[in-house]
Amino acid sequence: MADDANNWEYGTNTQEITSTENLSSAVIGENGFFYELSGSNWGKLPKGCVYKEATSVAVNSKDNVYVYNRGTIPMIVFNKDGDVLDTWENMEVKAAHGVSIGPDDEVYCVDVGDNTVKKFSSEGKLLMTLGTSGQKSPKLSGLPFSSPTDVAVDRRNGDIYISDGYGNARVHKYSSNGKLILSWGESGTGPGQFNIVHNIAVDSQGWVYIADRENQRVQVFNDNGKYETQWVNMSKAATICTDNFSNNGLVYVGEYFCGIASNDIGTDLGPRISIMTAKGELLARIGRESYGDESGRFYAPHGIAIDSNGDIYVAEVSWSEFGINLEPQRELRSMQKLIRTEKN
Repeated sequence: MADDANNWEYGTNTQEITSTENLSSAVIGENGFFYELSGSNWGKLPKGCVYKEATSVAVNSKDNVYVYNRGTIPMIVFNKDGDVLDTWENMEVKAAHGVSIGPDDEVYCVDVGDNTVKKFSSEGKLLMTLGTSGQKSPKLSGLPFSSPTDVAVDRRNGDIYISDGYGNARVHKYSSNGKLILSWGESGTGPGQFNIVHNIAVDSQGWVYIADRENQRVQVFNDNGKYETQWVNMSKAATICTDNFSNNGLVYVGEYFCGIASNDIGTDLGPRISIMTAKGELLARIGRESYGDESGRFYAPHGIAIDSNGDIYVAEVSWSEFGINLEPQRELRSMQKLIRTEKN
């Protein structure tokens, strides 16, 4: 086991992590939001292919599921049953991070290692690149990009929002043709300030939702970057998405574990999925227990998407957060599907 695996003041405890094979399915949820899920990796991967870890996931208008990952093939496209439709084997990416779908099913991908955001056709043809490959702006300079994290597209007009979160504390807004319109945000804990602006979503009304991870909150802005409100009572808000298939106004937030190794079995500390209204009302939480392999638990939700049935896809950075610290190092479950169902 890695030397820091038992650091009881910081980090997470990896002593109890075991195999993810042969786990039974479960039905979890509350308040009318119930889901059936499998404990193993979702998606029928091609022979010899591994995720290593799935960093993000997106669903297009045909319910095709794009899984962006750091394994054998960086982008794998599935149908909703987990059958492979396409593989982007020639995709050049240094470090996969965020993925989003545009209004015409274009696919936007963030390469945090290359400091670029790329727009592809739904079949994987490169259409546009934002940023210059290999050129990173100085930390907290406010200039794009310094280790960007996520991308979202306004389906009304094609405007592109990019969270520039690891090296900057900034959100950048671009036109659909790649012209920088405005930027906002700075380091801090106050309104409009960020401490790892990690994920971003835009709803059908143009409201911009920011997963402000280390400040343990979601901040909401209008489409001109004006602060509207914040949602607290969060663990580490790491990923966020809106339901693009209905007018229900629901927002889904994936949260990391916010405890430390000494309280690793604490409940209601994440990792979990919170289902909210667009006004910030909490409707349900999926996952009350701490991290782990068991069905109904998560490791580290890093990407989230919703399909036309209301099913939830969760991509988890289980390698970076856990697998790399095990002896021997090994891949853990990093992709789950939660199928909307009635309570059993």
